[in-house]
Amino acid sequence: MVSERGLEVLRAIVQDYVDTREPVGSKTIVDRHAFGVSAATIRNDMALLEDEELIVAPHTSSGRIPTDKGYRVFVDHLAEVRPLTPAQRTAISSFLEGPVDLDDALSRTVRALTQLTGQVAIVQYPSFERASVSHVELVQLGSGRMLVIVVTDTGRVSQRVSNVHDEFDETDLGRMRAELSTLLVGRSVRDGLQRIEAHLALHDDPTKPWDAATRVLARAVAEDLEEFRQDRLVLAGSANLAKRESDFRGSIYPLLEAIEQQVTLVRLMGEMVADEHGLAASIGRENEAFGLAEASVVTSDYDATGAGARVGLLGPTRMDYPTNLAAVRAVARYLTRMLEEDDTSR
Repeated sequence: MVSERGLEVLRAIVQDYVDTREPVGSKTIVDRHAFGVSAATIRNDMALLEDEELIVAPHTSSGRIPTDKGYRVFVDHLAEVRPLTPAQRTAISSFLEGPVDLDDALSRTVRALTQLTGQVAIVQYPSFERASVSHVELVQLGSGRMLVIVVTDTGRVSQRVSNVHDEFDETDLGRMRAELSTLLVGRSVRDGLQRIEAHLALHDDPTKPWDAATRVLARAVAEDLEEFRQDRLVLAGSANLAKRESDFRGSIYPLLEAIEQQVTLVRLMGEMVADEHGLAASIGRENEAFGLAEASVVTSDYDATGAGARVGLLGPTRMDYPTNLAAVRAVARYLTRMLEEDDTSR
């Protein structure tokens, strides 16, 4: 059991090590923090923290640095998440303000986060499998090309150009739009995809021909709906890993591979358990099963009109957890509010 002062000493070691990259000694703690006790007393507290495997000496006769377990205890005992400065909040609003579609909003989100924190920023697309299709539109582009637009009630918009090899009058265009809308509008993405696949299979029967152009458009819509069901991430700031390579004991290759393939990060973020504020952290060896034992991930939940997902940061275990948690929380709240406002304006 760690005493209250022991937790404060751990907090001081974490904060100083994050700030300086140097192991922290008892004299440094006494000089920098107002504990009101002697260096000998702090050394005794540090010995107890070391017995609990919360800190470790990287070299003989050196100061101490936090272990993964120490970072976990530090995060679990944060009295509060450090609020962002007015300048940081202004930076977030300047990145995200203005009406945008979901793709643009998520792209802006990761750019804002990586600029604020210097870490790799990650945002999940909301899960759209249960979202409902609210609108289907067809726009002729000329030269036999047709733009198919599908909109869901969560704000997701897809646009795909298909070659239908012909031009159509308004009557035919309305008929094709009506056929697709009958299959999709008011139905979930999952149900809509199943209905289109069933109709495509049915109309492979030569005795029940379906308009060739409508078949092409239906296949394009099916491809988009399949993408809506997939777990996807948007990332930014991968180059920051190279800048922080000295913070990793081993190679940063596993992290780069996870960023490139995304599947590992999708699984990891999906398994993280959030607190009552929607915040979660997975630290160091807690990520060993995902091949990321030297990395930490912090996340915050956001809501896209009922479809939940997460905003997160990936970086070394030696990171500024209070600031990073505050950043993901602030960005997640801003993103939720922006998507809600966009939904009510439609």
